[in-house]
Amino acid sequence: MKINKRFLIFDAVVHRRSKMLKQIVSLCLTVAFAYSMSIDEAVKYALNHSIAIKQSKTSATITQIEHKISKSEQFGEINLVADYNHYNSPRTLGPLTPSIMQSGVAIPESKDIFSVGILYTVPLFTGYAQLRQIEIDTLSKSIANARLKLTKEEIAYNVRSLYLSVLAQKDMLNAQKVYIKALESLIKDIKMDIKAGKKAPIDSLKSEVELENAKTYAMVLKSNITITKATLWALLGKRIDKFTKVDIDPKSVISKEYRFSIKKLNKIIVEQLNIRKSQKMIEKSEALKLPQVSLQAYAGRNYGDDSTIHHLGWESEDIVQIGVHASYNLFDFGKRSGSIQKAKVAKMQALLKMQQTLLDIKKQISKAKAKIALSFAQYKGSLAQLRLSKKSEKIEEVRYTSGVATINDLLLAKGHTQLAKAKVIEALYNYQKSLYYLDYILERGVKR
Repeated sequence: MKINKRFLIFDAVVHRRSKMLKQIVSLCLTVAFAYSMSIDEAVKYALNHSIAIKQSKTSATITQIEHKISKSEQFGEINLVADYNHYNSPRTLGPLTPSIMQSGVAIPESKDIFSVGILYTVPLFTGYAQLRQIEIDTLSKSIANARLKLTKEEIAYNVRSLYLSVLAQKDMLNAQKVYIKALESLIKDIKMDIKAGKKAPIDSLKSEVELENAKTYAMVLKSNITITKATLWALLGKRIDKFTKVDIDPKSVISKEYRFSIKKLNKIIVEQLNIRKSQKMIEKSEALKLPQVSLQAYAGRNYGDDSTIHHLGWESEDIVQIGVHASYNLFDFGKRSGSIQKAKVAKMQALLKMQQTLLDIKKQISKAKAKIALSFAQYKGSLAQLRLSKKSEKIEEVRYTSGVATINDLLLAKGHTQLAKAKVIEALYNYQKSLYYLDYILERGVKR
């Protein structure tokens, strides 16, 4: 029996050590594979790997391709063509000339004529519609590039905002954990006083209720951190487990570096380009009023069976021709005027959107500055509240220990202190978020 007991004890010790070893290995692996990024590194990574930016780049690439297509259309196109025609009476395979008719040689004829050749068509004059299309595609390319810059600014702001949200929630969670430990220590002291007959059991119950509320809020914070992290990971396309602290220095006055010119913003540039593009669309539509001229060159061969007419069998004739074709639309039942009117309305919309964008930017700048001022004031106010709350809490602890105050007074004081801590953290990070928001509005986030 003693030997069996020794074996059981030995086996239990080995099992415990094996379990501890597994936990240590798991912890080491977690630490090894935990990826850390500073806020600037996260922004840089997002700018290089974000799906939204890649989509915007593909849109810019499409406009470049469309521009190349428009330019290449100036040179026309070469096509391999083939025809088959059946006639009610025989036709010659080639055009009749005086020399052929006077030669006395039988001329091949056929009711069924096949032709194969190469046709080159090039526009000579399109009423400047083709030139306007090239100019439109050039403007579209510039618009796409400007929108790509705006997308980068948006991604940079979203990454910074989410990163700060994670840091803020982590700080609040750490503060909440400290609060939970303080409550646990308080409950322990109260229970000792209850045993000594100094405190009533109701004090312990009230403290435990507050403790459970604090633990529940800690779980809420953990859940929010998980959700915010997942959103950030989706934006980055990469998992981050370690977050680096951000140095925040609240100031009441905004730095002079935030002086700016609205006209240089890409949001305004996009609308200005859209106005110019809509004007080119009007000019392109008006080109329909002018004649259209094109050149066609054809080289091919006609084939026909002359077995039943001159009994010549299958014959062929080479055909080479070049010509200029012109057309002018006399009446199209309102199609041209409708296209022109549509283009003019589009320009009117572009002008109105430009005005609205200017108003929106001015509003957003005012809003960003107001948020910076507000968050700074809240931060200073919360710091003052925290200092006073801590003093009040210490006084209530002394009063409660002396039996002058109730547990409700002490818990209320502790709650105020914890709320003030949360407000300080929230106001501090909101201040930095407001600066990032102003950078986003002024399109300075990528260069920051």
